[in-house]
Amino acid sequence: MTDTNTPTDVSVKPAPKLSTAEKRLKKRRAAEARFKAYGQLAIAVAIAALITLGWSIATKASSAFSRYEAVFDLTLDITPGTAGSPGEETVVASNLTAFYGLVQDDLRQAFPETETDRLQRLELTELITRLAVLPMAKALVETPELAGQQHRFTLPLSDDLDLFLKGGLTQRETITIAQPGRLSVSEDGTYTFTDGGPNGFPALNQKRVRPDGQERAFLVQLDQTWFEAKDITGAAMQLTYLTGPQPIIGEQSGRVASVLILNEPEGNRTISNRLIAWTLSLKEQGRIERNFNKGLFTRADSTHPELAGAAAAIIGSLFTMLITALFAIPVGVLAAIYLEEFAPKNRLTNLIEVNINNLAAVPSIVFGLLGAAVFLNTFGMPRSIPLVGGLVLGLLVLPTVIITSRAALQAVPPSIRTAALGLGASKTQSVFHHVLPLAAPGILTGSIIGMARALGETAPLLLIGMVAFVAEIPSSVDDEATVLPVLIYKWSTGAERAWEPMTSAVIIILLAFLIVMNLLAVLLRRRFERRW
Repeated sequence: MTDTNTPTDVSVKPAPKLSTAEKRLKKRRAAEARFKAYGQLAIAVAIAALITLGWSIATKASSAFSRYEAVFDLTLDITPGTAGSPGEETVVASNLTAFYGLVQDDLRQAFPETETDRLQRLELTELITRLAVLPMAKALVETPELAGQQHRFTLPLSDDLDLFLKGGLTQRETITIAQPGRLSVSEDGTYTFTDGGPNGFPALNQKRVRPDGQERAFLVQLDQTWFEAKDITGAAMQLTYLTGPQPIIGEQSGRVASVLILNEPEGNRTISNRLIAWTLSLKEQGRIERNFNKGLFTRADSTHPELAGAAAAIIGSLFTMLITALFAIPVGVLAAIYLEEFAPKNRLTNLIEVNINNLAAVPSIVFGLLGAAVFLNTFGMPRSIPLVGGLVLGLLVLPTVIITSRAALQAVPPSIRTAALGLGASKTQSVFHHVLPLAAPGILTGSIIGMARALGETAPLLLIGMVAFVAEIPSSVDDEATVLPVLIYKWSTGAERAWEPMTSAVIIILLAFLIVMNLLAVLLRRRFERRW
């Protein structure tokens, strides 16, 4: 008899196997997910690189948009006279020596210790560049009433001192002496300064020598008087007077004392300790102020970074782009209309189309060689003028304008042409009255993008001489000029450190022009674009 309570064995069914189609589907989805991740990673890398580049340029350019200037209250006792032929008036603007003498006289009054030392008077001229007084001379020419009157002028400091005040040239640290001791002077003019505390100058002794064995420079300030520390031994410091009021000899308790530690020794810098002391003294007197560097946008190029500006390059770029647009856009648009709407389809037009596409990929320097051979050597046109530069860049962007214009014409539906012809319009009327207006947004967009490319070109303009030094702002297309990319190239090769932030500032200006042009292209496309 069978026991009905005995459990029955139930076998576990195995999981169903994926079919071949399901495996392929899963693999394809995984591949799509990886491809999406790769794309997102590529975009993230591109954005990070763009942000890094922009941040690097912006941080370097930030100091160039402001400048430290010295303030002078001067009485202009210089008046025009006559010289040369009868009736020929002396140009006051060219008499820079007299104006520079006024500035130097004022500085010698501020630092009387230079009166008896010829070398110090010569070193004092490094505070302000001689050409910096040119605005003073021009102001007197434009307003003769200033003669004999006291007027306030602000003149830019030399580029190295400007960089120093902005934190460049050398690392620095200021240490306050908590307990000033006694100040004495020997017969040879050497000062001895002692610390009022029991431990001497331990913090200073630890920082005296750099890891490479060179000694750091120590500038000691006692109230408004500046000294240079020559030696530190225990609680005694040997000082050399630099500038400021004659120090009070004896106990210094209650007076403010501090030490400015400069990491770079004096021999490794382009400015001396005395120049630094003079500059800091003027700043404490309120005679040095930091202002917006409007000269960057109003002045032409100069051999001195503190006097240089990009105005000539900005105007030169505008003139060059004007010639480029007047040449390339009409010719390119008309050529595109002919090739797309009127030219017969044969081997000749096919050859022309292939060559236009090939010309769009030709290196820009080839167009510079072409321009130098045709416009300069054959036609004998002057070098370094916007007229020639615009024609060369016009040849450069002409293929781009033709290609983008043809693409815009092809985007217009054929029904527009058929409808116009069906209503009795001629071929020319259908193209210029109906097709061209509808294609205009695309044509404008392509033309602006082509112009933006031309604005950033350097190589073709170097070959036609637009790298020349331009000291005057051009007033017409046949005046000597340069452009922003060439100015960037020129300033980037300058030896002075001040050219680095100036170059970055001009890059910011050029990028602003390019962003505006590309933004204009986007806005025009969105405003007038028609969707079929």
